[in-house]
Amino acid sequence: MVAFGVQHVAAMYAGVVAPPLIVGEAIGLAPLQMTLLIGASLFTAGIATALQALGVWKIGARMPFVNGVTFGSVAPILAIVAQQSGSQNPLSVVYGSVLIAGVLAFLAAPYFSRLVRFFPPVVNGTVITLIGLSLMPVAIKWIAGQDSDAPDYAAPQKVLLGAITFVLVLLFNRFLTGFLNRIALLIGLLVGTLIAWPMGLIDTSTFESAPLFNLPLPFQLGAPAFSLTATLSICIVMLVAMMESTADMIALGEIVDRPADEKTIAAGLRADGAGSALSAVFGGFTCSAFAQNIGLVALTGVRSRFVVATGGGVLVLLGLFPVAGAVVSLVPQPVLGGAALVLFGSVATSGIRTLGTAGLGDPQHALIVAGALGLGLIPVVAPSFYDNFPEALQTVLDSGISTGCIAALLLNLLFSKRPAPQPS
Repeated sequence: MVAFGVQHVAAMYAGVVAPPLIVGEAIGLAPLQMTLLIGASLFTAGIATALQALGVWKIGARMPFVNGVTFGSVAPILAIVAQQSGSQNPLSVVYGSVLIAGVLAFLAAPYFSRLVRFFPPVVNGTVITLIGLSLMPVAIKWIAGQDSDAPDYAAPQKVLLGAITFVLVLLFNRFLTGFLNRIALLIGLLVGTLIAWPMGLIDTSTFESAPLFNLPLPFQLGAPAFSLTATLSICIVMLVAMMESTADMIALGEIVDRPADEKTIAAGLRADGAGSALSAVFGGFTCSAFAQNIGLVALTGVRSRFVVATGGGVLVLLGLFPVAGAVVSLVPQPVLGGAALVLFGSVATSGIRTLGTAGLGDPQHALIVAGALGLGLIPVVAPSFYDNFPEALQTVLDSGISTGCIAALLLNLLFSKRPAPQPS
């Protein structure tokens, strides 16, 4: 069980630490503060993951979900930081906004969950497929690099390492059996990391500023302060995250053969809200379910929520012991990217499988899929397409998953009740 939990953590680590790294660099945090910010994000992500997987009262979907920092919150948080540049601690306004947004999301969960009735297979399959396709650029950026203007962007060594890991993960999944097959991804990450060592692609600098132990304390990085515009901005982010989480829960329910009903989605959304509010208290940001985790479940076939809860425990330990987190960070991003190509492809495959049951021979259903995929892929293939739109709209439209989900829901309402044309 621990091995599977570590596998989830290894695959999700980069996604958890990337937002605090970006925000911390934008603020200009000192190395020690940066370490505290990353530790707080890992710590709160672990608690949110355990809460989502195990459940307490009516909180938590009790599904194998990893929860972590919503990457969609990075741009609005950077905007808030820029607006508060004259203040002593811009993080205080961020934490105040996240705290309010988390509480509101918790209260709105039972009402938002009623959307599940509008997710027939044609919508489910479209959204699941779109989740997989929308995640592909993440994997590509892990391989090539985040900055296309950097001298080492898509360097041959990086591409080669990503390709080797990609092939290894495929081969290990094909030829290993039993327990080894279940941890094929972890083996692929380990072998890829060992190959990267002589290539000089392993960064050990994290150890230089990583303390042995750190206990995140409430408001250690800043007491909450409140701004109406900042709060509205994060509330929009939380709304988008709730829509993505709803789609993710429906997708995972299809994979684990436990369809997510209204009650499950409400509990899962409560966990997102509670996790975000708790995250603000301890120095993290908005939390929601990681779509990447769906691919890991689909690929490994490990459906136990207790395995993911174990992974949440590992994340908590990484937050408490930053040195341990530094060990996980040794896995180079090209290695993560090579493995992620298989993971995210598995998600898209699950969506295509669901679409196979949706009756695409019906022209109305085919139109729903075509329109939703077309709109949902716009921000994936052209990330700057909506740059001239108002910021509030950009928050929604820049998420291909949210845009495609809204489009699929509306198109289904528009076309599903129309009678098919009768032959003359």
